[in-house]
Amino acid sequence: MFVVSLTYKVPDEIVDFHRPGHMAWLKDAFDGGIFLASGRRVPATGGVLLSKVDRATLDASLAEDPFYSNGVAEFEIIEFTATSVAEGYENLLDS
Repeated sequence: MFVVSLTYKVPDEIVDFHRPGHMAWLKDAFDGGIFLASGRRVPATGGVLLSKVDRATLDASLAEDPFYSNGVAEFEIIEFTATSVAEGYENLLDS
């Protein structure tokens, strides 16, 4: 499983300019089963994505994000193995 942490590296006006394209990409990625969850960081310095696809599929999807292709955000990808989850989240366990 992967946690992708995005950190904005440009002024808010540039982030806002690219946000509609990012949101359209994100919808397509959710529709394609790439992500399990996403959201803004608090404070709004970037975002976080949760994915359970393989690394090559994740990398290919991230490369299409306008925030990535336009240098809006830095992307940190953290891989981890989910070994314990709350009831109802068993689908997150690595098999």
